[in-house]
Amino acid sequence: MITEQNYRSIGWTATRLARHVELALATLELSTAQYRMLLQLAQGDEASTSLARKLAVSAPSVTAVVDGFVSRGAIERTHSEEDRRKVSLALTPIGRALLLEAEAVVSARLEGIANELDDERSIQAALGGLDLWAEALEKARARRLALRESPVEVSER
Repeated sequence: MITEQNYRSIGWTATRLARHVELALATLELSTAQYRMLLQLAQGDEASTSLARKLAVSAPSVTAVVDGFVSRGAIERTHSEEDRRKVSLALTPIGRALLLEAEAVVSARLEGIANELDDERSIQAALGGLDLWAEALEKARARRLALRESPVEVSER
């Protein structure tokens, strides 16, 4: 019989890790969606529509999350001088500090779990495995973006 204690698929392990990320973020009253938004905005100012596309959520969902962050002083909205309908979003110093704190609590939670392993080599291998996954995810993302941006060939008839 398969039980939680003896089931070790990659998907199950990733799901369990994701749950621990959620629990760590909850200590800061952040959801994973909010965390992803902070991470995205840390890379530079964004328009709401492009942020929604990058996060794979609806524009109204972004607006709701942004409203919460604006009230916390973590995100600033700036209207375009040329077109007042265009709104740029940026992290404030409070938002940057919140992101740093989120990174710290997530790291501490996952490192604490890794420290349950028997020896330092295993602990470092577990944490290093996350670094390898980060690299693989970035390469996969770059490949997907390159495929989207490659020109479409038109055959002659």
